[in-house]
Amino acid sequence: MLELYGTIAEESWFDDEITPAMFREELFAGDGDIVIWINSPGGDCIAASQIYSMLMDYKGNVTVKIDGVAASAASVIAMAGTQVLMAPTALMMIHNPMTVAFGDHTDMRKAIEMLDEVKESIINAYEIKTNLSRAKLSHLMDSETWMNANKAVELGFADDILTDEKLAVDVPAYAFSGRAAENALLNKITAKAKPAEKQEPTPEPVVEPPTPEEPEPTPGRTVGELMARLNLIKP
Repeated sequence: MLELYGTIAEESWFDDEITPAMFREELFAGDGDIVIWINSPGGDCIAASQIYSMLMDYKGNVTVKIDGVAASAASVIAMAGTQVLMAPTALMMIHNPMTVAFGDHTDMRKAIEMLDEVKESIINAYEIKTNLSRAKLSHLMDSETWMNANKAVELGFADDILTDEKLAVDVPAYAFSGRAAENALLNKITAKAKPAEKQEPTPEPVVEPPTPEEPEPTPGRTVGELMARLNLIKP
């Protein structure tokens, strides 16, 4: 993933510009498909052309994601994306190239001719991406056209709008049941709590009734002795 955040320039003066040399070093540090995030007001059209050419020549797929603004020269770089996506709140702006010139009428005429050629080169990039006519693109640049994400997709400058991937995931539907929730909670609590071991009641001790003891014989005479005594008493 690369971030193209800031002004595009041939050289860096304030350490916050993006130069072709810096971009090349990061771009070719790896290989495979790549994602480039853009939030740039634009800058030097020649530096932008170099970065655009690097991306067009890159072997892997290039996904451009515009999360802020891709204006002026930054919009040209965006055209190199295999797929161009814009955040719903992002903007893209295209306009005619500008320069500063001084000198006589000959110098001014040369500056105008140079700007005309630069404009045609920019239209080349827009035409490849959008398939719009050169006349239509020239008119849009003359009018300094600002496009929101929907307009950019409609005109072909972008392929789609960034969406929240979390919302795009299919989530199974659930019907809420209070009784089911209550039972689930009770099951969890039951599983966590260790049930107390069931104790068998201790049987009452069986008390055997006491065995009646045979009465001890009363001390005295025997029957034979009593009968003999009675016989002596008879007259």
